[in-house]
Amino acid sequence: QVQLVESGGGLVQAGGSLRLSCAASRSILGINMGWYRQAPGKQRELVGRITGSSRTNYADSVKGRFTISRDNAKNTVYLQMDNLKPEDTAIYYCQALTFGNEYWGQGTQVTVSS
Repeated sequence: QVQLVESGGGLVQAGGSLRLSCAASRSILGINMGWYRQAPGKQRELVGRITGSSRTNYADSVKGRFTISRDNAKNTVYLQMDNLKPEDTAIYYCQALTFGNEYWGQGTQVTVSS
């Protein structure tokens, strides 16, 4: 099992930046990780993923603005969000995929004001 704790959310003006962190309770070496978000009244959607070998892919809506990275030594995955837009407002969740199981954090709120 792995427990995930997101942090770094908050209120930011449009055009601003935030960096979210996802701290895992155990080693994430070789584990595929992902960031998702859920806006009010909408389904949870993929923001992007990072593989165990640090390959990344992103949703079209965030491509070029968001960057996912990982620090295996700190058991942490990051989501750098730049040029934020009001439509990025959502609860952001971290996901870990390991041995066919998926684990989720509790989420962190990101609010972007116009």
